[in-house]
Amino acid sequence: MKLVAEVCRWSVRLLTTTNSPPQLNGGGNKSGLWRWRSFPGQPKRTVMWTWVCGFMLFTLGVISLFTGHVVSHLEWYSQQLSKRSLLDMSRTEAIDVWKSKYSKFFYGCSERGRNFPPAVQEHSSNGYLLIAASGGLNQQRTGITDAVVVARILNATLVVPELDHHSYWKDDSDFNDIFDVNWFISSLTKDVTIVKRVPDRVMRSMEKPPYTMRVPRKSTPEYYLDQVLPILSRRHVLQLTKFDYRLANDLDEDMQKLRCRVNYNALRFTKRIQSVGMKVVKRMRKMAKRFIAVHLRFEPDMLAFSGCDFGGGEKERAELAEIRKRWDTLPDLDPLEERKRGKCPLTPHEVGLMLRALGFANNTYIYVASGEIYGGEKTLRPLRDLFPNFYTKEMLANDELKPLLPFSSRLAAIDYIVSDESDVFITNNNGNMAKILAGRRRYMGHKRTIRPNAKKLSALFMDREKMEWHFAKKVKSCQRGFPGDS
Repeated sequence: MKLVAEVCRWSVRLLTTTNSPPQLNGGGNKSGLWRWRSFPGQPKRTVMWTWVCGFMLFTLGVISLFTGHVVSHLEWYSQQLSKRSLLDMSRTEAIDVWKSKYSKFFYGCSERGRNFPPAVQEHSSNGYLLIAASGGLNQQRTGITDAVVVARILNATLVVPELDHHSYWKDDSDFNDIFDVNWFISSLTKDVTIVKRVPDRVMRSMEKPPYTMRVPRKSTPEYYLDQVLPILSRRHVLQLTKFDYRLANDLDEDMQKLRCRVNYNALRFTKRIQSVGMKVVKRMRKMAKRFIAVHLRFEPDMLAFSGCDFGGGEKERAELAEIRKRWDTLPDLDPLEERKRGKCPLTPHEVGLMLRALGFANNTYIYVASGEIYGGEKTLRPLRDLFPNFYTKEMLANDELKPLLPFSSRLAAIDYIVSDESDVFITNNNGNMAKILAGRRRYMGHKRTIRPNAKKLSALFMDREKMEWHFAKKVKSCQRGFPGDS
């Protein structure tokens, strides 16, 4: 069926919907803006042909009884259609593991609407909005995207957001160390007025320091207008702290498009980071025409937080339990139940088994995007055995990476670039980078992105030794209807 879709992927939280086309009845998909158009000449559903042909033959029989005439040409045509219907129904269409069959029907739509007013100028705004982002690179990216939208809602002048220097990653990078700050400001000129700092004259005129507050998670625009705007208007400078996921997912179309413009256009990495990332991509392309990027979240803290068991025995349990003590509020979890619920990230070995089962040959080139892997080389060896053409940023750009090594967010940016440029992207988790990249790849051409159906696959992996001969078929069945299936 020839279809054209315009898709705008906006909220980072909702960028993990399936890669199969949305329902055509318009129901319930608020993770993007979908518009479908049908072309003339679309084939009828094959399941109807048998009924149509049967009715035609029955009618011909009645005509023959009463008139003595047999409309031979129509009968022959009906028989051909019936044969064609049965053939179509029995045909199993092969899936291209490298490319989505829907990719040519999609493109991003984030243009400003006709009735979207221009940005309020600095001197006319309701005050200056300071934002303190929180978390790692991609969590902060989410906060920055929402900060622009909140500034728009409040008719405020946005000060370039501050990045988190105190999280687990201990990265001292500022905004301009990772993102092109001048491009960020200029590309959003029509949407929001952004400045690098609060003017000195404003700071000198303030009787009190900037008011600081933390808003609830996923707050609605109405909350910001009712609870935040009065404070901003009164104090003129307001800081929102721990700004991650502080804006509701469900916004109007214009605001969702603004999210797209920020996330997919305005947040451009610095030239230095972009240069190193593209060098890695070119070196992968020099070895192979196409490659898979595998995003592995398998760091010790992530595994400890999950409460899952990864087969490392008593030593593993003791080590992860010790790390888990960092969080006072974490409940006691049953590792087996968590795995059955699909809450545990796939191991590198399980990711490799899934890729092979889906049809990727062992000579496929893979790029592994990851931080510290728990268990190191021992944990990665089964994946290497399944895919010997195994590469990382450290293997491909060791010299270029040396200046970036103290900065985890800048290293994560390299993985982001290579993963975005890959032909296929697969993740073993449902974290921030996985969500953002799934949305970006969809927005930038519906590129093949695979997210494992961990809930169904967990049982399969536990029993795989009993079903070796039809394991691949079972994996494909588990992934049917999940991201990457179409």
